[in-house]
Amino acid sequence: MRLPVEGAELVVSVRLRDGPKALIYFGGNAEDVSLNLESFASTFPEHALFLLHYRGYGGSTGSPAEATNHSDAAALFRKVHAQHPEVTVFGRSLGTGIAVRLASQAPASRLILVSPYYSITQIAESVYPLIPVRWLLRDRYESWKDAPGIRVKTSIIAAEHDEVIPRASSEMLLNRFSEGVATMTVIRGAGHNGVHRSLEYRRALQAAL
Repeated sequence: MRLPVEGAELVVSVRLRDGPKALIYFGGNAEDVSLNLESFASTFPEHALFLLHYRGYGGSTGSPAEATNHSDAAALFRKVHAQHPEVTVFGRSLGTGIAVRLASQAPASRLILVSPYYSITQIAESVYPLIPVRWLLRDRYESWKDAPGIRVKTSIIAAEHDEVIPRASSEMLLNRFSEGVATMTVIRGAGHNGVHRSLEYRRALQAAL
């Protein structure tokens, strides 16, 4: 599907399906989100699927930035929600910041976060403690600011040995949600890039709904 937005035309990989339920997916940095279609179709058989290719990736035009990623996500949600009243928002890694902001502002029915972070600033500061990254970063993705405003059921999935987004950062974000809104599942033995291969991971996704 092609979605015209201000300054760009976005490509969205889709599995169309009639009915009230849909799922919108925001992937990790430079992820080819279309590779998830088959597994998501099996895991979420009752949902129409919409997997966004960020600007500059997968045939989408334009250049990616935090502000446009948020506005593009909102545009896609409006289009999907017009046809499917029950929309699950799903983000992984970088995409969790987009998903959290969207779920805090749009009438999502569920939120799924895989390897979420407190903020990109916090991750960068832990990697480069001697560099003033707080003053250098253009895109901050401060999910901790948006999490308290979320009211829908939120499922966080973290890899036990995540070497990119430390589990501690996901736990810090978990504590920003209002009581009873979010729960966390830790996939034992998994790292950042291999968490999706675990049967325990698929079970956690199914339980999120």
